[in-house]
Amino acid sequence: MHSDYYRQANEKLLQLIRENVDLSVALGLPDHLGRLGDPSLAAKERELVRVRQLIEEIDDSRGEGFYEQLDLGLIKLYLQQWVFFDTLQLNGQLLRCQKPAGVDGISEGIFQLFVNDGRDAGARLADILSRLKMVPAYLKQELETLTTPVRRWRDIELDQAREIPELFQTVVTWARETGFDACDELATETERACSALQRYSETLAALQTTDAFSIGREQMEALLVIKRLGKTPEQMRRMAADYMTGIRTTLDELRVRLIAKYALDPATNIEQLHAFLLKRYSVQLEDGRLESVLDQYKAEKEKIERWNRDRGLFRIPDEQDMVIMRTPGFLEPVIPAGAVWTPLPLREGLRNSLVYLTLKDQELAEHTHLGIPMMMVHEGIPGHHLQFACASLQDSLIRRIFDANEHAEGWTTMLEDYMLDNGYVDESLIDEVRFVTKRDISRLVARVGIDLYFMSGDKSFLDIGLELDFDSPDPFKNAALLLKTATGFTDGRVQSELNWYSKEQGYPLSYLTGNRLVWEIKEDIVRANRCRLSQAELDREFHRIYLESGCMPVTTLREVYRHEGML
Repeated sequence: MHSDYYRQANEKLLQLIRENVDLSVALGLPDHLGRLGDPSLAAKERELVRVRQLIEEIDDSRGEGFYEQLDLGLIKLYLQQWVFFDTLQLNGQLLRCQKPAGVDGISEGIFQLFVNDGRDAGARLADILSRLKMVPAYLKQELETLTTPVRRWRDIELDQAREIPELFQTVVTWARETGFDACDELATETERACSALQRYSETLAALQTTDAFSIGREQMEALLVIKRLGKTPEQMRRMAADYMTGIRTTLDELRVRLIAKYALDPATNIEQLHAFLLKRYSVQLEDGRLESVLDQYKAEKEKIERWNRDRGLFRIPDEQDMVIMRTPGFLEPVIPAGAVWTPLPLREGLRNSLVYLTLKDQELAEHTHLGIPMMMVHEGIPGHHLQFACASLQDSLIRRIFDANEHAEGWTTMLEDYMLDNGYVDESLIDEVRFVTKRDISRLVARVGIDLYFMSGDKSFLDIGLELDFDSPDPFKNAALLLKTATGFTDGRVQSELNWYSKEQGYPLSYLTGNRLVWEIKEDIVRANRCRLSQAELDREFHRIYLESGCMPVTTLREVYRHEGML
């Protein structure tokens, strides 16, 4: 039983969420499935008044016991982050006014209704039709909200907009196949929506733009504080540089062994060896079909589940499932290789995830027999899918929905090493998989430097130990040089990565920061071993608490482990 104060605070938080159309739908609530949100600044300001009011009301000291106080503190932090990101400034005005979001605003909910909704087709199509009717007015309001868009973000928006008509036409085809009784009206509204999207794109393309997208040092430091990462920007840069040194040492040791194994030229460098392994272990297409790559991922998913059943290191709930699919065209500009749409935390029923894989002829090197195992570990089980499926099953509202990037990415990147260390990959290929994994995980290091650089505009944050000259006035050229050198990614993937690095302040650096914070907790637990458990027992308990405690900053999670007697 919870205290009255705790219940009332949760009810007020839930009401705020219900009143926000986009957030409500994204979290899995059924309230606004047939509506688009209001992108106007006036609507946002009215909402912020209510958010700030609830912040003033929350007093975590009034919670009864550890977990009530924990949750009340997280509710307050969640609301404070809400205000921070909605009031973030760029070039002397709201960042929101320079970051076009019309495409996401009209497409995300429709795509969710199309592929990730368990109701019958008729109900889903009725909601899609209702949303399509609102598209012209929504895009008109979006244009009125924009002032001087960031050119890179404008171009991303235009790229995505070109792909949306294909999504809409696919929905019309689905409607005809299922016998939807308003097919003709749906087709008509689709044409109106596409026309509105064309007008939106033309007007957006004609707006004056800016290349300045750094939020500045002061706001960057405030962002790191409010995300409770526990490290200063300079500490993060040094952490990245130290980690890069360790990776380069490991890669060189593996390089020597693999050169001997494959009888390669002793002068073969890391980049050349990487290219050799990607080619040797590339996925062969069946009948030339790119979609046949998906079969390899599905087979890996089943392999992981069998492996875990044999060892029992992770508890997998019954009420979960995962669908693997090709990335839709309108999302390709921001999903360079793969991503996961995790279970909607407030939706009842089956906890379902969608794993997107971006498949392009010129970028097949992103999908190999060496990389696929770790991709599925990261995105599926025991990675993001399992993590958020478990979080959505617990009774704490805030720990279902709290958005802590370093908690999510720290878990999954920790697993990449953990699964290799615990024998998931066949011994005959362990060096090859570890090599490409460490080469790929160099992206985590590069992301720290690039994220800090993009936010602050300070090139010194790019100094992560690779001894490169960053002499271009174009921040994207400097960032591309670092990312390409660190990872060996294809040029296409480099640009896709930089697209979202630039738009998601503080997210890219959360990977390595989370990785280090999670490993620090785990290593401290091993050293303490207050319960005198075997290593396997200790691992199981560490995994159980991480997964069953729900979502929160990793610095807060440390207090949970202490409360549970493991520290």
